[in-house]
Amino acid sequence: MPHSEIGIIGGSGLYSMPGLSKVKEVKLKTPFGAPSDAYMLGTLAGRGVAFLARHGRGHRILPSELNFRANIHGFKQLGVERIVSISAVGSLKEQHRPLEFVIPDQFFDRTRHRVDTFFGNGAVAHIAFADPVCAEMASVVEVACKKSGVAGKRGGTYLCMEGPQFSTKAESNVYRGLGMDVIGMTNLQEAKLAREAELCYVTIAMVTDYDCWHPHHDSVTVDQIIAVLVKNAENACASAAAKFGGFAGPGGPGILLAAIASLMTCAASFGSQLL
Repeated sequence: MPHSEIGIIGGSGLYSMPGLSKVKEVKLKTPFGAPSDAYMLGTLAGRGVAFLARHGRGHRILPSELNFRANIHGFKQLGVERIVSISAVGSLKEQHRPLEFVIPDQFFDRTRHRVDTFFGNGAVAHIAFADPVCAEMASVVEVACKKSGVAGKRGGTYLCMEGPQFSTKAESNVYRGLGMDVIGMTNLQEAKLAREAELCYVTIAMVTDYDCWHPHHDSVTVDQIIAVLVKNAENACASAAAKFGGFAGPGGPGILLAAIASLMTCAASFGSQLL
């Protein structure tokens, strides 16, 4: 099995990873079904990287249809220790402008149709998730954004909604009243499963537009949003290349031992389907 140190999940607008060398396409099977697409393995800035298009190449999979467990399990099979999620989001605050990146440190769940644990079916565990993002990775990403000339703001809360419809104005204003920073449809389940898989995880939230609370939101066209997505993808690739040299060894013990420390069921009582 090929080995990679760092996993990259490409969201809307990012379906490949420019700059990867010695690229090899690897299709994997997992106990939880098929991942979104083949993993693209290669080298970037001297590090082994595995890239996965979250929605599949051609953007074929709805957020609620994503097989989050298979996607994260595939990274684990490849030996990945850290995952960088690059995702398009809407802004819930005036100060988070289109083309800027937010590096959130918290998540808020508004989903209702998602499977977000590897446990169950006879195996019980309760993972600590108070701090869902790897602080070391967030620091490296923040520095990398500065090096690549991208506005990257560290901190804030990513509200994960179900979709695929966007928010109503009433919902958007409630989220603003709660102090949320950005809104997306995918990252919370990835972060939870990465923690259960004992993988470090960080989000680069690429702001495409303001959510519908903004008075000028209706003047934004689909073409304009796509143009921002393309530019964001370019910026994300530049930031990725700048940051990989900053990652050290595996994450801290709080992440590396997360599953072992939280498991309540005797290991002899369940099968080998878990990680």
